[in-house]
Parts: sequence; C-alpha cells; structure tokens
Amino acid sequence: MARVSQEHLDARRRQIIDGARRVFTRRGFHATSMQDILKETGLSAGAVYRYFRGKDEIIAAVADGAFTALREAFLSAVRDEPLRPLEDVLSGVIAMALEEEGPGGEQPAGPMAGQAFPQLVLQVWGEALGSEPLSEILHNGYKGMREAWGELIGAYQEAGVLRSDVPADDIARALIAMCQGLLAQHALFGNITSDVLRNGLRALLTADPAKLPTATEAAATA
Repeated sequence: MARVSQEHLDARRRQIIDGARRVFTRRGFHATSMQDILKETGLSAGAVYRYFRGKDEIIAAVADGAFTALREAFLSAVRDEPLRPLEDVLSGVIAMALEEEGPGGEQPAGPMAGQAFPQLVLQVWGEALGSEPLSEILHNGYKGMREAWGELIGAYQEAGVLRSDVPADDIARALIAMCQGLLAQHALFGNITSDVLRNGLRALLTADPAKLPTATEAAATA
C-alpha cells in the first residue's frame, strides 16, 4: 500500500477545518452536527474521525485558527517600520480581520461584506467562557498581543506622539478593545469598514482639550 504523504494529511485536515468553519459560521457551534460537517466537507465519517475524535476537537481547531488569524492581524502592525500614523495602524488591523474569510469562503457584497470572520470570532469568545482549553488559548494570545502592543505604544510615546505619563499597557488595552468592539459591531450589524476606525481615531487623537470650557465658563452659561 502506498504511503500517504504528510502534505496530503495536512491538506485533508485543513479541508475538514475549513468546511467546519463555514458551517459553524452559518449555523453556530452547537446547532451544527457532525452530519452537517460531513456534508459540507464531502468526506466520509471515517475520513473525518481519522483526524478528529468528535465535534469538540473540531471546534477547538477552528477556534484556535480563528484566534491565530486575529492575533496575527494585531501583531502584524507591530512589525511595521518606520512608525505610521496610529489611526492607519489600527485601521489596517480591522482591514486584515475583515478580509480573513479562509479558503473557499464567500464574501457577501455591500454592508455585510466581511462579516463571516467577525461572527466566527464572537462564537469563539463565547465558547471560551465554558471551555478551559479555549480560555487558555485566548488568555495566552491576548497576553502576547498586550506585550507586543505595549512595546509599540512605548515607541509612539518616545516619539512624542502619545502621552508618556500614561502606562503603555493601558493604552494598548484600550486600542485592542476598540478593534475588538468594531469587530463585534460588524458581526452583529454590518456596515463597518476600516475607514470607520481610521476616521474616528484620527478625530480623537487630534482633539484639543484646551478648547473645552472651564468649570467657571460652564457655570456661567448654565
């Protein structure tokens, strides 16, 4: 009998994960059955069970892949040199996440374009609340993102772009949360593009606190 190459084994495993990812995005983790996955992948039960013992293992593989893609979107910004405007860096993260559909994924047109990956990410976050292995994956990945972004923020602080009297980790967590929040918005409501974050952040970063009325001025106009 001819030996099956590792490349073939990896490709078949990828086929199962990609098919499961598509059906999970459409139906949700818990509403999806193994039969749904078999139908989506076009494989026999024996072929799928050769790689995964059951749906929980497939969920873990899909979740790990989704978070790895999201983490890569965040970490890619850290590697950019020289420093770019911060609003461009953050909007680039969102653009990468919205384009992350996976092999064979179909992108709807219009305001719902790019919703599949954010919707999958929301499911992964929810699943992690009741799964210790997934929770550990998310915690470790988030820790790595915070550390990397903390270094990036430190570079902006040294360049005088951001205030240096605020801990870099506080700024990093706020910016990560902003990206996560926009992904959640797009997953639920659609109509989010990377320009939304770029424009909003640009307006916030150029705000002039000196133009705010003093307490005395505010009281005088009350």
